[in-house]
Amino acid sequence: MLLQLHIRNYAIISSLNIRFADGLNIMTGETGAGKSIIMGALGLVLGNRADTAVLHHTDDKCVVEASFSPEVTDVLRQFFEQEDIDLDDPIIIRREITPNGKSRGFVNDTPVNLGQMKKLASQLVDLHQQFETLELNDAAFQLSVVDAVADNAALLDTYSGSFAEWQKATKQLQDLKAKQQAALAEKDYKQYLLDELLEAAFQEHELEQLEEEQDTLEHAEDMRQVVMAAVYRLAEDEEPMAQQLKAIVQQLAGMGSRHKGIEMLGDRLKSLQIELADIAGELQHVGEGLHMDPERLQLVEQRIDLGNKLMLKHAVSDTKGLLRVQHQLATDLDEQVAADERIGVLEKSITQLEEALRNTGFAMRERREKAIPALGEKVNDILKSVGMPNARLVIELTHRSEPVATGFDNIQFLFDANNTNRFEALSRVASGGELSRLMLAIKSVVAGSLQMPTLIFDEIDSGISGEAARQVGIILKRLAAHHQLICITHQPQIAARADAHFYIYKQDSGKSLETQVRRLTDQERVDAIAAMMGGDAKSENTLKAAREMML
Repeated sequence: MLLQLHIRNYAIISSLNIRFADGLNIMTGETGAGKSIIMGALGLVLGNRADTAVLHHTDDKCVVEASFSPEVTDVLRQFFEQEDIDLDDPIIIRREITPNGKSRGFVNDTPVNLGQMKKLASQLVDLHQQFETLELNDAAFQLSVVDAVADNAALLDTYSGSFAEWQKATKQLQDLKAKQQAALAEKDYKQYLLDELLEAAFQEHELEQLEEEQDTLEHAEDMRQVVMAAVYRLAEDEEPMAQQLKAIVQQLAGMGSRHKGIEMLGDRLKSLQIELADIAGELQHVGEGLHMDPERLQLVEQRIDLGNKLMLKHAVSDTKGLLRVQHQLATDLDEQVAADERIGVLEKSITQLEEALRNTGFAMRERREKAIPALGEKVNDILKSVGMPNARLVIELTHRSEPVATGFDNIQFLFDANNTNRFEALSRVASGGELSRLMLAIKSVVAGSLQMPTLIFDEIDSGISGEAARQVGIILKRLAAHHQLICITHQPQIAARADAHFYIYKQDSGKSLETQVRRLTDQERVDAIAAMMGGDAKSENTLKAAREMML
């Protein structure tokens, strides 16, 4: 409930503090005293926009602060957890408008934006104003009314869980099919590219090795001549280098016993002689293996040619790049096969989820169909009592083939204000005053079924008087037994039902007229209601009528 509203420097309010009570809080006062201004200030903490025009003194900031003692619901707790704000009791919402037009909002001293403020306020306050009953035209609200009376909360929870899963699976299927469709357009080409690479069957580093072989084959004869010439000089010349080195080693061997250094050098030359003979043998082997092979060279060149074409096609520079492309193409084609399998699994899952949705959705439909006649009858009875004897509400339920978040049904409230038997959408036929009383009638029927926040009714009595006003007062009093109500009214029949009666008036501060609010005592209430009844407010008959109205 709304515990307290503090307003400073707003419009014609310098400073105001209102402590609200449980039950029915009535606010009355003369026209222009500031009742709508108080509602405007309250709207600031509910997330409405504002500018510097609201400042009472343009050199000071405007502050509006509301304290709430909430019923902690799962939705409310979730809001505070998601926004990382401490959930205190009371919850304090504060809005500040600075002289330069900057607006700041706070919840329990934590800065919040307007969106967060509105989201929280919707869990705490239901502001019902004349000409601001657009919610009644909203299909989602109309359906929530029917579901509240139909006691569909548990089924809706079950349905919502299945619907979320169905939506997720359906989105996955759509994405997968879109990817598959795009892949199908490229499948044949990718398969062609893969087949081309598989047919080429390049091995790791093959092209690099082939280029080396190509170079060797192209220069084989020149290399053979050089190598064999070296072999000749090392081992086959008239005085081969190996033979000359052998002779030197033998000569030095005879001196080794006389000089250790010569002996060591002779050993080294002997090792060199052996190494030189070994090199000569290996060179001869290499030389004998070097010969021009035109057929092999042609095969190598063709293989390199093929590799170069494929590397150019796939924008890579080596065999490793070609093998990487080949692996990716094979992976893409394998994934397409796997996607077909995943699509089959998803389609089966979606079919099962749709069956669950239909079972739950049809169960909700049965409850809705049973609840609608009684709901319409009760609302129409209340409309008669609040001065709309010819008005009738008809609730039309139509079926959908595809599921939506609330089931397989559409709900539409149709209205006939003058017993013409021509029922049309509320937005087309109901006036502001009619919508306001219709909303009151509906809320009075469903209040026990919905976890409603504090209800605020601004001039709910517009266009009524007498018995209709008395009936509105009875309805509001009935609602106030289970909810906190704050109601601005001009009707004594409604004011007489108050649990707490606040009088709004203007006071001359010496510099300007300022709005003030005072909670009336029991006797002051009698006087105020007598004044609202008209005539001589001080006469004993009027005062007596006021007391009787308050019983």
